Amino acid sequence: MATLQFGKGIILKKSNNTINNSNNNCNNNCNNCNNNGKSTKENNSQNIIEIKNVSFYYNETEGLPAVDNVSLNIKRGEFLAVLGHNGSGKSTLAKLLNGLLVPDSGEVLVNGLSTKDESQSINIKKTVGMVFQNPDNQIIASIVEEDVAFGPENLGFTPKESRERVESALKAVNMWEFRNKAPHKLSGGQKQRVAIAGVLAMQPECIVFDESTAMLDPKGRKEVMDTLLNLNKNNNITIILITHFMEEAARAKKIAVMNNGKISAAGTPKNIFSDYKLITDTGLALPQPTELLHTLKEKGINVDVSAVNTTDCIEVLSKLLLKEKEA
Repeated sequence: MATLQFGKGIILKKSNNTINNSNNNCNNNCNNCNNNGKSTKENNSQNIIEIKNVSFYYNETEGLPAVDNVSLNIKRGEFLAVLGHNGSGKSTLAKLLNGLLVPDSGEVLVNGLSTKDESQSINIKKTVGMVFQNPDNQIIASIVEEDVAFGPENLGFTPKESRERVESALKAVNMWEFRNKAPHKLSGGQKQRVAIAGVLAMQPECIVFDESTAMLDPKGRKEVMDTLLNLNKNNNITIILITHFMEEAARAKKIAVMNNGKISAAGTPKNIFSDYKLITDTGLALPQPTELLHTLKEKGINVDVSAVNTTDCIEVLSKLLLKEKEA
């Protein structure tokens, strides 16, 4: 039986009929399953992903794991940013979250299903979608609408269902008006939004973005980040953003910092970026607003350094200037 892995995170075995029959068998034989094949008990769990003492080696003979005994719970509806310098293990961790890689030790559970269980591979990849760094590697059709339809069609949905999913996905990323365009004529940010729509059309509960803004200019990065925030807020999709841009991480609800394959710290953006030693020890940089406030504090100015974005920084500086004026 041939198995094909596509850039959209879909695994297909044999033909669409095989998948349709598999889905039908699940619906007929499992009275406690919902549309995604997950039990009600699993869906009621607070965590969509549980990482339990996971280690992964690309080459065990070297003795150095890319991911080293990592444990982390990711809640439903959360927006998690994973930070780390090059080689810290963050992209490897991303690929472990939907079974593109399988742990050498420990376990990754997605809605209670182990990524080591090959029989659950399709359910896991339908639950956790992935968007990669280069959208050109994920876009496979010559027309935007056809590309977004690839996933639903190959998962066995009817033409009517596929059209509905395509329209919904493209509208969610503000690309509906470009549905008949050729992807190669779009900007980098627009291409990445088409790639997001392609994953979104399969209606995952969670999307992992593996440095998906790294190749974009500031305008393109803003377009993609605004899309991520909208999907998280309005569609309640769990977002996991792998990034090395501090300003992007500052917009997440929670940050996990990776260093040498381990998670060094996890917490809110304010908690993480207030720890100057943590940031410098892991080879990272502070967001520019936070760095400015730390510089002022080093100069002897009593200022709150917890601001992580421009708006909060302006508020802190405005209060400081008001105090100086009143004095």
